[in-house]
Amino acid sequence: MDGSEHTHDLLHTHDADEPAHLHAHGRSPGHGHVGSRWARLRHQAGHVLTSHSHDAGDKVDSVMETSRDGMRTLWLSLVILGTTTVVQAVVVALSGSVALLGDTVHNAADALTAVPLGIAFVLGRRAANRRYTYGYGRAEDLAGIAIVLTIAASSALAAYEAVDRLADPRDVTHLRAVAVAAVIGFVGNEWVARYRVRTGRRIGSAALVADGLHARADGFTSLAVLLGAGGAAVGWRWADPVVGLLITAAILLVLKDAAREVCRRLMDSVDPALVDTAEKTLREVDGVLDIGQVRMRWIGHALRAEADIVIDPHNSVVQAHAMAVAAEHALIHAVPRLTAATVHIDHLVHGADPHAPLAHHTAA
Repeated sequence: MDGSEHTHDLLHTHDADEPAHLHAHGRSPGHGHVGSRWARLRHQAGHVLTSHSHDAGDKVDSVMETSRDGMRTLWLSLVILGTTTVVQAVVVALSGSVALLGDTVHNAADALTAVPLGIAFVLGRRAANRRYTYGYGRAEDLAGIAIVLTIAASSALAAYEAVDRLADPRDVTHLRAVAVAAVIGFVGNEWVARYRVRTGRRIGSAALVADGLHARADGFTSLAVLLGAGGAAVGWRWADPVVGLLITAAILLVLKDAAREVCRRLMDSVDPALVDTAEKTLREVDGVLDIGQVRMRWIGHALRAEADIVIDPHNSVVQAHAMAVAAEHALIHAVPRLTAATVHIDHLVHGADPHAPLAHHTAA
C-alpha cells in the first residue's frame, strides 16, 4: 500500500532547548513553502518587534522574575500581617476578647502561610532534571495544600475558643482598644489581600491568589470584632463569643473557596477561554485544515500545551514540520503564560471527512 494512503503522525515539540531563530527561520529551504510571502514577513517582523523568545535562558529568567515577585509579595505580607498580629495579641491579653482572639489567631496563621509559599517559589527556580523532567513548579500546588490545612486549623481553634466562652461567659475589657485593633486588622488584611491577588494573577500563582482571598476574608472578620465590642459595651456578654462563631463561619467559607482553587490546579484545570483561544489560533494557521484535541496544564506559573492539527497528505515532511513550527509559535504568542507546546501533525487521507476523529497511524 502506498504511504500516502496512510495517516502519518509527526510529533513536533518546541521547548526551551532550541533557539527560536534557528527553529523558525533557518532550518531548511522547505520552510518557505508555508503561507504567502506576506505572512512570512509578518511573522518575522513579529519576532523582531516583540520581546518573545523561546531560549532556555529567557525562560529561566522569566521563572526567576515571577519567583522574585512572589517572594517580595510574601515578605511584605509577612511584615504587615506579623505587625497586625502582634498589636492584636497585646489587646487580646488586656481585654480577654474571644472574637479578637479568633481574628488574631487567623491573622497569625495567614502570616505563616508565607513559609510554604516561599519554599515553593525557591524550589520553582530549580532547573528540570532527569528525575523531575518538568521542573519543580508543582511544589506550589503542595504549598496550596499546606495553606488550606492552615486555614482549617485556624477555624477549628477559633470555634473551640468561642464555644468555650459561651459555656463560661466573661466580661470583655478595654473595648476601645479592641475596636482599634479590629480596624487595624481590617486595614492590614485588605492591603495584603489586594497585593497578593494582584501579584498572583500576574505571575499565574493559584496558591498566592487563594492566600490573597484568605486575607480579604480575614479583613471582614476583623470588622466583625467591632460587633462583639459593641455588644459587650451594652452588657451583652454573649455578643463576643457569638461574633467569634461568626468569624469561624467566615473562615470556613474562605476554606471552601481556597480548597476549590487548589484542587482545580491539582486536577490540571485551566480556564476554558484559554482553550478557545488556542483552537481559534490554530485554525488561522496557514495549511491547517482542521484541529483535533487541545490540552493544557499548569506547571507552577507556566502553561504547557499539546495540540492535534490536520494538514494535506501531499505535503512533504519538511512542509509538515514547518506547519508545526508555525502552529506552535502562533500558540505561544496567543495564549498568555504558555511557554511550551507539542504539536501533533495528522495527514488527511484523500477523500476522508476532515471533521472525522483524528487517527494516528504509522506507515507500513
